[in-house]
Amino acid sequence: MAAKPTISVIGLGKLGACIAACFAHKGFEVIGADVSAKTVELINQHKAPVTEPQLSEMMAGAGERLRATQDIAQAVVDSDVTLIVVPTPSTAEGGFSIDYVVDAARSIGKGLKAKKGYHLVVLTSTVLPGSTEYGMMPVLERESGKRAGKDFGVCYSPEFIALGQVIKDFLNPEFLLIGEHDERAGKLLAETYLAVCDNAPKIARMNLVNSELTKISVNAYVTMRISFANMVAAISEQLPGGDVDIVTGALGLDTRIGSRYLKGAVAYGGPCFPRDNQALAYLAGQLGQSGALSEAVHKYNSSSNQRLAERVLELVPKGGSVAVLGLSYKPDSNVIDEAPGFLLAQSLVESGATVKVHDAMAMDSVRRVLGDKVTYAATAEEAIAGSDVVVITNPDKAYAALQLASIPRSTIVIDAWRLLRKQAGDSPNYVGLGLGDDNQRLSSALAGMWNETARTRA
Repeated sequence: MAAKPTISVIGLGKLGACIAACFAHKGFEVIGADVSAKTVELINQHKAPVTEPQLSEMMAGAGERLRATQDIAQAVVDSDVTLIVVPTPSTAEGGFSIDYVVDAARSIGKGLKAKKGYHLVVLTSTVLPGSTEYGMMPVLERESGKRAGKDFGVCYSPEFIALGQVIKDFLNPEFLLIGEHDERAGKLLAETYLAVCDNAPKIARMNLVNSELTKISVNAYVTMRISFANMVAAISEQLPGGDVDIVTGALGLDTRIGSRYLKGAVAYGGPCFPRDNQALAYLAGQLGQSGALSEAVHKYNSSSNQRLAERVLELVPKGGSVAVLGLSYKPDSNVIDEAPGFLLAQSLVESGATVKVHDAMAMDSVRRVLGDKVTYAATAEEAIAGSDVVVITNPDKAYAALQLASIPRSTIVIDAWRLLRKQAGDSPNYVGLGLGDDNQRLSSALAGMWNETARTRA
């Protein structure tokens, strides 16, 4: 790549704004485009339009390399590579709507018509297989009067990133997934991405449909691993001396399995995992194949949230109060979509319990849903004070730094991620999910199960 191409980013939400900032940070000229006048104004003022670690600093340091506009067609005219980072909402059936993609493609097509020379269009939003080639590309050709593969290039290249570490993940991807309509397009995109990465990732280049399937397959597979570990945790908890960390630690030593996403804690949540898992099941059904595995994972994940609420309520005295620590689906995020902590707080409120909540970033998001049904604590310590039960649902560093000794022994601490287990010892008020209880009830139940087996065999 002789000179760095100018990049246009269409859609400046939680992902698009970070992508634009990263390219500008790496010395690229970047034009962001969004339908929101407020978002465009903020970026032109070098201010972050969304909450994400490092984004404000990166925006402030981008200088004249980054600007924004509401004119998508002009952004295309003034750039060499266009990344489409618009929402693809889930449909009622479980698939993805590409309405926003098509809208963006119409404007991009007009820009392509007005410019000379080769241009690369890259869709990064999550879509079902076939969406790029049969949904977006015909719109580009119709609006531009030009042909894909000849006059402009088309790629599908989704990101594998987590909110709260978008910038870190974008600059250090585990691998680059590039679906290409033709070799020229794929080569240019690979060179462009490698110029912005801090690491040297492996590159998987393939056709468009395979890349689209790969995207949702990766996330669906991860949800399966998370749910499996959660099942092991639930079983371990019912075995005297059981310890999910020991079991999954051993599982991870097997090279066929590995250790990633085998923690065993709460259900998965967020804006990607639940919907991508359901989308794979939907796709299988549409193609006349069984999506039973993905459907079972989704069902188990939902039941995990219900079981957590039931477990907490068992330990709350009548008229008691519960503190929920961690409301977002992961640390360093304000997103509460399908977040176990938020869903737990909601369930507890519906059950009539008095609920206090704390989260470093997601309080406003929860307030918009639960209003004054819960009490919002400024600190974790404030949430804990006076509570009968405390539930840690998010592996935030602030919660890992809590001192168990400073929590009254009359307060039960339910630690879904076992952040405080090293401090706990044999503390009677500590409940680490996934850790077996040596009490007589469980010992007796286990002994009874084996005695019944022995009698049956006899």
